Amino acid sequence: MRQQSRPPGPRGEPIFGNSRQYARDPFEFLTACESAYGDVVEVELGPLETYIATNPSDIERILVGDHEKYRKPEFQDDALGRLLGDGLLLSEGEQWREQRTLANPAFDMSRIAGIADTMTRHATAAVEEWNAGDDVDLELEMARLTVKIIADAMLGVDLGEERVRTIQENLEPLGARFEPNPIRFVTPDWLPTRENRAYEAAVRTLEDVVADIVAERRGTEGSVDDEDPPMDLLSILLRAQNRGEQSDEQLRDEVVTMLLAGHDTTALTLTYAFYLLSQHPEAERRVHAELDSVLDGPPTFADTRELTTLDRVLQETMRLYPPVYVMFREPVVDVKLDGYRVPEGAAIMLPQWAVHRSPRWWDDPGRFDPDRWTRERRADRPRFAHFPFGGGPRHCIGKQFSLLEAKLILAVVGREYSLEYARDEPFDLRGSLTMHPVDGMPMRVRER
Repeated sequence: MRQQSRPPGPRGEPIFGNSRQYARDPFEFLTACESAYGDVVEVELGPLETYIATNPSDIERILVGDHEKYRKPEFQDDALGRLLGDGLLLSEGEQWREQRTLANPAFDMSRIAGIADTMTRHATAAVEEWNAGDDVDLELEMARLTVKIIADAMLGVDLGEERVRTIQENLEPLGARFEPNPIRFVTPDWLPTRENRAYEAAVRTLEDVVADIVAERRGTEGSVDDEDPPMDLLSILLRAQNRGEQSDEQLRDEVVTMLLAGHDTTALTLTYAFYLLSQHPEAERRVHAELDSVLDGPPTFADTRELTTLDRVLQETMRLYPPVYVMFREPVVDVKLDGYRVPEGAAIMLPQWAVHRSPRWWDDPGRFDPDRWTRERRADRPRFAHFPFGGGPRHCIGKQFSLLEAKLILAVVGREYSLEYARDEPFDLRGSLTMHPVDGMPMRVRER
């Protein structure tokens, strides 16, 4: 029996608990908790009892083995629920299972393989706007590119520059609403603060864009009786609505979720991958040598199977800079983690950032080393020491789409250019729903 009835954790301040420490630097806070307190850590981040789970075996149990004992936390259902509603990311139970089953054909690997040329075409068009010597904000460029790809591939529309600009202009107030803020822990969402008003205005603008997309596509979705109906996600949803299986609200929620979640994480992975390659010339040379060896022209789906160095670069990038840096789960019954009781309704944090960088699971964890991902070196590593896409039944439905897209974009850029980090000082990170560089990622375009 344990002598302690509660997990260890950092001492908090009156009223604010640990929330000001977390808000100041969530990445350092998560790393310090994992390093100092081990597998299960109790922290004070608001009115809910909150625990951090950092052992891969516990994480696997939460996401896979005992997944039916957990749900997406209800505390995320306010502002986040206003944005994403009952889309695939937040829905639960039978509704989630029905929507996931409905969406699966759009993400079938055979269909994704057929989208490769679309991804390459968009990437080539974006790179053709660059010139050697240009300074670009790579985060902005990658977000612009990936939102065009997800709209084309999964919603069946060409967004055009005006709608892309509208979406990007409203991402900042959306993201700001989810940055750690101790005051927000005690501030109701309905209070008309300047931040809440900006957030509401951004959501309404995004809803207008989505309404335009749906109106544009309505009537083009085909029928299940057609010989070859469109299989993009929006066509599937519209056909389901025609059968009475999808409300306007559900359609809105799924399209907003796909538009935002479907482009942001891939754009960030690419942003950090290009940065890491700019800081590690030998790794970049290996990438370029592989591209020169494999590619005879623009990259294809078949080519990506041979781009194994790019595979390892992407995995190592998502280890060091996981776009989703912490996940949350809520037990629906009392559970035990490492012998400690965690009550029903508590918040459990699964911090990719801290686990991916822990010396308990990784040698020299701060070093960029794509060769960690060779078969031999992966063999004895705990499965959930690396979980950028989550795991279990709720793993990211777009995983294969995202990985293919990232490889093709890296290949398109790498065929012609080398990107050089254009600041003297390192970048800082800010946490929101995903992990962003502060003030973008300035890169200088260099001919190879």
